[in-house]
Amino acid sequence: MNIDLEYYRIFYHVAKAGSFTLAGEVLCISQPAVSQAIKLLETSLGSKLFIRIPKGVKLTPEGEVLFSYVQKGYEYILLGEAKFQKMLDLENGEIRIGASDMTLQFYLLPYLEKFHEKFPGIKVTVTNAPTPDTLEFLYDGKIDFGIVSEPFEAKSEIEVYRVREIQDIFVAGSRFKYLKGITLKYKALEELPIICLEHNTSSRKFIDGFLQENNVVMKPEFELAMSDIIVKFAVRNLGVACVVRDFAKDAIVSGDLFELQFEQEIPGRHFCIITGNSNPISTAAKELLSMLKKQ
Repeated sequence: MNIDLEYYRIFYHVAKAGSFTLAGEVLCISQPAVSQAIKLLETSLGSKLFIRIPKGVKLTPEGEVLFSYVQKGYEYILLGEAKFQKMLDLENGEIRIGASDMTLQFYLLPYLEKFHEKFPGIKVTVTNAPTPDTLEFLYDGKIDFGIVSEPFEAKSEIEVYRVREIQDIFVAGSRFKYLKGITLKYKALEELPIICLEHNTSSRKFIDGFLQENNVVMKPEFELAMSDIIVKFAVRNLGVACVVRDFAKDAIVSGDLFELQFEQEIPGRHFCIITGNSNPISTAAKELLSMLKKQ
């Protein structure tokens, strides 16, 4: 049975209004067009759907059964259309983002605050993970986009957009004050107790690669998952810490830590937005991405 769904829409409105004329007014079509559509639907189904009464029409028993199903389906479609439109109008929806502690704290968070103020109905889910995991989430379509830190290797379908430069440094507390003001060679790190991130992070891979280029092998005493904890370990004089400068800035300003100076500065790297060419994303996610890239 191949029946035009438009006939069911007209049937729904006639049943709701109890009148061919009133249904036509709602649908902005003529009363004869409504009558013709209902006649064609009745012919296709093989049964009368309405009977005439003094003030219009009412459903036959068969029509009432059909209407009970058509009503649910049609109104659910209307609900879906309304939901869809609200997503387009940014009244509701969802954004799924992948970000590390560092990219969230020192880049993404202020933008999320602004976005939420402007579009409070949008749900934002942030999956907190290091860069390699965030890339995998993007490949699998589990996030709309990610904010990651260099270096990383991505598949060809991934678009990369640099948004902010960051700088890696080594810092130490009062226990190591004899190093303050001295220009060091990176080889000196081999004789110092080092605190740094775990191996599964882009930051650790970057530092290891840079030091290896300078014939230095770093043998950390503490390998931690979070940079803010690394700073706390350094403040307690448990070693010389390797962190992105943003994490240590407050401790340096307060005098709890100082930055070690070397003959050669560690090259800068970047926070990057990553998106997948094959991943469709919501209107809300596109709006947030536009906000991020404008800055």
